Amino acid sequence: MSNENYTYQTKSPGTVFIISAIFVLGFVLWGFVKPDQLAATANTALDFTIETFGWFYMLVAAFFVSFIFFLAFSPFGKLRLGKPEDRPEYSFYAWLGMLFSAGIGVGFVFWGVAEPVLYYVDTPLGQDVENPAEAAQLGLDYGIFHWAFHPWAIFSLVALALGYVQFRKDQPALISSAFYPLFGNKVRGKLGQGIDVLAVLATSTGVATTFGLSAMQISGGLSYLTGLPNNAFTQLTIIAIVAVLFMFSAASGLNKGIRYLSVINLTVAALLLIFVIVLGPTIYLLESVTTSLGAYISNFVPMSLTMTPFSDSEWIGANTIFYWAWHISWAPFMGMFIARISRGRTIRGFIGGVLLVPALLAVIWFSVFGGSALHLEMNGIASIADIVNDTVELALFATLQEFPLAGITNGLAVLLILIFFITSADSASYTLGAMTSRGSLNPPLFAKITWGVLIAGTAAVLLLSNGLEGLQTASIVAALPFSIIMSVMVISMIKMFTQDRNKEKQKAREHQKMVMKEEILDELEEEIDDFSRDSLDSEEDSPSSNTKKDK
Repeated sequence: MSNENYTYQTKSPGTVFIISAIFVLGFVLWGFVKPDQLAATANTALDFTIETFGWFYMLVAAFFVSFIFFLAFSPFGKLRLGKPEDRPEYSFYAWLGMLFSAGIGVGFVFWGVAEPVLYYVDTPLGQDVENPAEAAQLGLDYGIFHWAFHPWAIFSLVALALGYVQFRKDQPALISSAFYPLFGNKVRGKLGQGIDVLAVLATSTGVATTFGLSAMQISGGLSYLTGLPNNAFTQLTIIAIVAVLFMFSAASGLNKGIRYLSVINLTVAALLLIFVIVLGPTIYLLESVTTSLGAYISNFVPMSLTMTPFSDSEWIGANTIFYWAWHISWAPFMGMFIARISRGRTIRGFIGGVLLVPALLAVIWFSVFGGSALHLEMNGIASIADIVNDTVELALFATLQEFPLAGITNGLAVLLILIFFITSADSASYTLGAMTSRGSLNPPLFAKITWGVLIAGTAAVLLLSNGLEGLQTASIVAALPFSIIMSVMVISMIKMFTQDRNKEKQKAREHQKMVMKEEILDELEEEIDDFSRDSLDSEEDSPSSNTKKDK
């Protein structure tokens, strides 16, 4: 179905906009004036959260994955994100591109090389390995594990709940709307506003840190390639340029700006991936993809539920649990945006696109780029581990530098990160605009631009004051209450899906009864007609009728 067939209402910003903006400005001022104090406070809170509730993060993340798979294979999978007659608003390729460009694609590009190499040096769970090959495979396994099913299941859960209540139940595009089946109109009061403010804070702080990280990676890449100084001035210039480009994209609307840039980005990423496979150690990389896929499938359950209660290893808290908290802190943003672009898809089709495809791409991307870096490191071709430990944002560029046509591929990598940067800014400003404009699916340009400038300003100020890490840590601490909110969301979804599934079954039964009645009536009419014809024929053939004819 063409997207022109769907129209969305524009609403002015509401109370959540004012409250959230004040809180964000407060965090920015804290990070600028006393960055060390913010970082210390946030780190203390994060350490307490991970040490005390690490087990909860592991269990709840595994539960979210299980629940999403249950929905895919259950009868609920036939339900549609929208009215029964709705059909997908975007083509599959454009939709997939928009999924990645919302922000998580930056994670693939940034950590695709760095994470497997980091785990090669610092082996997961402090395990003793017999040889470098075993350490390399462990590094790949855990890199893939952190970016495959778990993050996308977390995003899928929020997106499914929001997409369903928006397009099926005609509720506003707010996180609080997901609880309408449980609390009714109470979600339009203080309870709902509290949930929405928490979601906006988690989103805005998380996106601001991504702005900063992206600026650092682009600055590092340009410095590595051209000799430009990799300093705060270069990073601030990049943020300013991206802010201007993002404004053009935001002004052109979702169906043009993000949509077109997302298709370009997915194509560039695919070209870079194919290039590395073809011109790199091809057989080695293909074997790496195959082995990593097998290891991920066979070790998924143990890895999902493994902790270290009998040892002093802090690895699981500093890595796996940290990532689960980070992904949960991103769930409001990613869930809201994915819901907006997924109208008309069935739950089963949605899960296939949002969970299975990205997970498979994570296996391929990390195996190819991480595998290439490990190949260079283990064979003494390049000291990728030293570069990752020293300047993590240069990991991708240092790896591509060892391949043919390094200038072209590194240029493509910078372009890829730049477009990811623009589209993530655009999609974040759209999402925040919707969340603070009373759930409008077509938020006013003023709201989008305001949030874009606020987030860019936050990243810039915190880069100058070295307060970026503190803000990122603070946003991850917010994941704990939101993980509880998501758990309640599951109950709301089950209630909502069960009611609508029962309604559909009742309609199907009523339709079947109507069909059966019509068939019975048709058969009766045919029998009456046959009986009437037989009666007429018998009358015509009777002796009395023949006598009358003779007369």
